[in-house]
Amino acid sequence: MNFALILFLALVITGAIWLFDHLFSAKRRPADAKLPVLVDYSKSFFPVILIVFLLRSFLVEPFKIPSGSMLPTLLIGDFILVNKYEYGIRLPVINKKIIELSSPQRGDVMVFRFPSDPSLDYIKRVVGVPGDVVEYVDKRLVINGQPVRYTRAGKYEYTAQGLNFVQGETWREQLGEHAHIAMVQADMPPVIPHQVEGAFPYRDNCGYSESGFKCTVPAGHYFTLGDNRDASNDSRYWGFVPDENIVGRAFFIWWNFDDFLNMLKSFSKPARIGSSIE
Repeated sequence: MNFALILFLALVITGAIWLFDHLFSAKRRPADAKLPVLVDYSKSFFPVILIVFLLRSFLVEPFKIPSGSMLPTLLIGDFILVNKYEYGIRLPVINKKIIELSSPQRGDVMVFRFPSDPSLDYIKRVVGVPGDVVEYVDKRLVINGQPVRYTRAGKYEYTAQGLNFVQGETWREQLGEHAHIAMVQADMPPVIPHQVEGAFPYRDNCGYSESGFKCTVPAGHYFTLGDNRDASNDSRYWGFVPDENIVGRAFFIWWNFDDFLNMLKSFSKPARIGSSIE
């Protein structure tokens, strides 16, 4: 569902009704007459819709995390905010960039429209920018020939779909200015070859083997991975993210129901609500 389009249509319809009444119908209506119900609702809702539309289109947009592909950084059910202007000002609905401000950097957590189906929003971490050579071999990330620095951070456990218990090994990874936690599972391969799409754009830029993959990021595109490396459907499988698909940078967790309930039970400060995204 294209919520931006729905919001835009609601804005146009309520604005048109209000404007038509102001220019034509109101002049023929007695001064003490009540506003027609449709006009009254349009007059009330138009300013609210306009404010929401402008905030959501140019400043921040809320998202809910639907999967565990970004564990342990983002949990299923986290409600986050996305900065809409940091990567440039874009026209609403069509997502056409009109003002260049900055570009995604390695380590950014980025929301984008899924290249194979732009109606879906994905969230992953940027590991490669245009021109980068990204290698992921034996579950170690190498950028432009330089191994990414990391330190072990212990084990992480969670329950996946189907009530499957998963235990992973985590490490603190340094991508550019970003230090974050990533996770792998010892019994999973770095890439599952039969899940790699055979014909994504610039497919020839990538080579795959049993030990991993190597991709050269084309101009105007980005390479992304999930922090939950062995449970993420990301660029290694469907390719690069074009600049025109970018929505914004995820930067803030504003709500989590489990965190709220734990806070009420223990009278403690929330662990996630109000925290920034590494």
